[in-house]
Amino acid sequence: MQTKEHNMQQRLIAFLLVLGISSLSWAQDEEKEDIGTETVTVTKAYTPTIADAFKIKTMPKMNDSIVLQKKKINYSIFSVPVASTFTPAKGAASKVKKIPPPTLYNSYASAGGGNPANLMAKFYTSRSIDRESGYTISLRHNSSMADIAAADITGFDLDNSYSNSELEGSYKKRGRDYDWGVDLGLEHQRYNWYGLPENAFEGIPVDAIFITDFGETQNYYMGEVEAHVNFEDTYFKGANLRYRRFFDAVKSGENRIVFSPAFEFPIADETFALKFKADYVNGSFENASLNNTENTVGINYSHFQVGVNPSITMLRDDLTLNLGVNLVYALDGERSDSNFFAYPAITASYRLLDQVAIAYGGIEGELQQNSYYGFVEENPYVSPTLTIAPTDKQYDAYLGLRGQLFPNLSYNVRASYKAENRKPLFKLNARHETRRDDRLYYVGNSFEIFSIDGVTIGDDVRTFSVFGELNIDVNRNFTLGMNAEFFTYNTETNLPAWNLPDAQGSLFLDYQIGKQWYLGANLFYIGERQDFAATAVANTLPQDFLSTIIDLEGYFDVNAHIGYRVSDQLSIFAKGANLANNNYQRWANYRVQGLQVLGGATYKFDF
Repeated sequence: MQTKEHNMQQRLIAFLLVLGISSLSWAQDEEKEDIGTETVTVTKAYTPTIADAFKIKTMPKMNDSIVLQKKKINYSIFSVPVASTFTPAKGAASKVKKIPPPTLYNSYASAGGGNPANLMAKFYTSRSIDRESGYTISLRHNSSMADIAAADITGFDLDNSYSNSELEGSYKKRGRDYDWGVDLGLEHQRYNWYGLPENAFEGIPVDAIFITDFGETQNYYMGEVEAHVNFEDTYFKGANLRYRRFFDAVKSGENRIVFSPAFEFPIADETFALKFKADYVNGSFENASLNNTENTVGINYSHFQVGVNPSITMLRDDLTLNLGVNLVYALDGERSDSNFFAYPAITASYRLLDQVAIAYGGIEGELQQNSYYGFVEENPYVSPTLTIAPTDKQYDAYLGLRGQLFPNLSYNVRASYKAENRKPLFKLNARHETRRDDRLYYVGNSFEIFSIDGVTIGDDVRTFSVFGELNIDVNRNFTLGMNAEFFTYNTETNLPAWNLPDAQGSLFLDYQIGKQWYLGANLFYIGERQDFAATAVANTLPQDFLSTIIDLEGYFDVNAHIGYRVSDQLSIFAKGANLANNNYQRWANYRVQGLQVLGGATYKFDF
């Protein structure tokens, strides 16, 4: 058996040896043979893949018959009752303490008094009739019995007392897409022509100086009614109509009517606006101009103008541009003279650095309608002998920069150049020895509108100015602001721009001290001005009257107030005016009152 198996092994070994030798010989023959070269072109990029590796199962299945089975165990709990007296408290959410909103009242009354015999009173109420309508009523009064300003040779005192009272009321109603309202206003003003120059009565008979007991007093009366209506989501945006009647105690009177509708139309992404304006003023003065040596014929005036102002507003990312023109037709009713005017109306602003720097500029013009009421509001010591005509404001070109350097610091700087024809300039009236008007305003103590020939009012004035402003909010309770402006004038007559200052500025602050105390102050400065005094000469042109230039010094004025809130409804206050006690001249020969102190109280309530 073993011999047979041994023979089989020997045969197998011999076969393998023969096979190995044959293979070796064939391989050597292959090395001797030249198999040549071939070019292999790869037509597909190599894209390897990763096959899943063999993973060992986390929990392999075990089929071992010798694995022991776990014995099942049963558990039981032995409970013993325990007495407990604990009672959990209910939780409550934490609340944020809120500051109660201030109580608002619809009315207040304020009154005060001080030296020299100054009185002040105010009343205001605002009532709602229903959810869509309501009305307001306000009353203001301010007066002074004054200190003595001058005394004439008869012993009659000319004092600088004054009085100003205003009553206003309004009614407004709002609808879903419109609102309308009516405003009423009444005003009474009383002033004295107390600005007597030296030797005012030289050459005038004593018995002719005062014809009445109120020879130096002037009273002004004004009544006004205004109505408006505004619409939303329509091309017609609204209209405004105002009528004013103004007259004085020496039979001077004036009427003025202004009507101004407005329209807006969308054009692509722009807005086209069309504004109209009709402005009519007429009036008369019982007395002749003081450029005449005799009070013979009074003065009448009538001016009507109608204008249209088309404009288009373009809004781009940081640019706002308004392109327009102001077209005006004017008619002088007394002279039967008419003219057509065209003015630019272009404004633009560009945001350079977000809120930090915004550049703005423009060039605008208008035909400015002048009136007796407007002149009195600016200078109450004018004589009732004025020549009234509109001012041709050819253009006002300006360029400025404004913005916020910090969240609590804002600024504004601007330079401008204006060209105005027939600009009204106040100047002293000539002193007369022959006039015998029924009020004492003809002794060089009243003002007129400058006229080189006694007919054409004003002067052609070119004004260059630089303005700067800074506002600081130190905190919620303290604000501070200041501004200043400097002027340079050039007139057609080469005369000074009468009574226009070369500089002006102001400084103001408001400070809330705690919950009860508050205070504020205002300091302002008016620079040097010039005027001239003249004496009328019979049979002589006004420009040839004997005259002398008057230089008016610049002045500071300091006003301040302080108050204490006793309760939500009651507060007391004290005010001081002209704290420097400087009797400066705002107008030539018109020195203001000295130091004035006034105290009072304000009470809020529901009416």
